[in-house]
Amino acid sequence: MSADVPSDIDVTSSAFAHDEEIPVVYSCAGQNISPPLAWSGVPDDAREVAVVADDPDAPQGTFTHWILYGMPPSTSSLEENTVPANAKQAKNSAGRAAYAGPCPPSGTHHYRFTVFALDELLDLSDGADTDEALDAISEHAVAQGQLVGLFTAR
Repeated sequence: MSADVPSDIDVTSSAFAHDEEIPVVYSCAGQNISPPLAWSGVPDDAREVAVVADDPDAPQGTFTHWILYGMPPSTSSLEENTVPANAKQAKNSAGRAAYAGPCPPSGTHHYRFTVFALDELLDLSDGADTDEALDAISEHAVAQGQLVGLFTAR
């Protein structure tokens, strides 16, 4: 998360609590589907909402599991295994424009689900480059919130 962006957004999941274990169904050891997420506190002047899921404990540095953007600011939740109509996905660190669930090589890792409120609509196509999308989100974030889940290698 960007240190200079206010953490005004409250992010939750009906599947796991903050700093608790992520159910196997959302991992590579299960069905590898995205978990349900909900949030509140998006500023009234936001133009777009984005979600980034990443693992800062990955051996080669932070691994980005999912980048979802293009959601209207009125969006306040994501259903399990769903990408909203008209939303876009950038490539994750594995090179796919899709959700990639927790899959640590060893030990317990922290998985951050960060919701960003953006001050403008991102000019990015579906399947955009990982770094390009992360840079654009970081540049236009005006508020953020984070839910951290844990997952242990199976």
